Amino acid sequence: MIAIGSDHGGYDLKELVKKHLEERGIEYRDMGCPDKSSCDYPVYGKAVAKAVASGECEKGIVICTTGIGISITANKFKGIRAALCADSLSAKLTRLHNDANVLAMGAGIVGPNLGIEIVDAFLDTEFSGEERHQRRIDLIESEA
Repeated sequence: MIAIGSDHGGYDLKELVKKHLEERGIEYRDMGCPDKSSCDYPVYGKAVAKAVASGECEKGIVICTTGIGISITANKFKGIRAALCADSLSAKLTRLHNDANVLAMGAGIVGPNLGIEIVDAFLDTEFSGEERHQRRIDLIESEA
């Protein structure tokens, strides 16, 4: 299951991504926001990150206007590797190399068509499992 959340700036893209996930037969859990009323992105970034970190959801997608603030929020949670992607190659490589478990996008940056391409690249790519990449993930996950 995919956890998905956005603020008001990412609402339209979130709704489009939800429709796309439904068309692909992928289950999701909408963590909010419920409409385009002004709201605070950390609330929804935290909700998605908690769902992924707890194992309730396998992966997450977070969206705000730039993707920056909501990705920073998600990355504060232990076990979360949120990657801000504005192209499908980055989405593919962050799965292959970083085993990213949360995709962050900026609705004001990518637009609807590219946003869907990015989601597909992220969801359709598995972690490579290569030793060098796992070693680096382990270093990321270790305490500072």
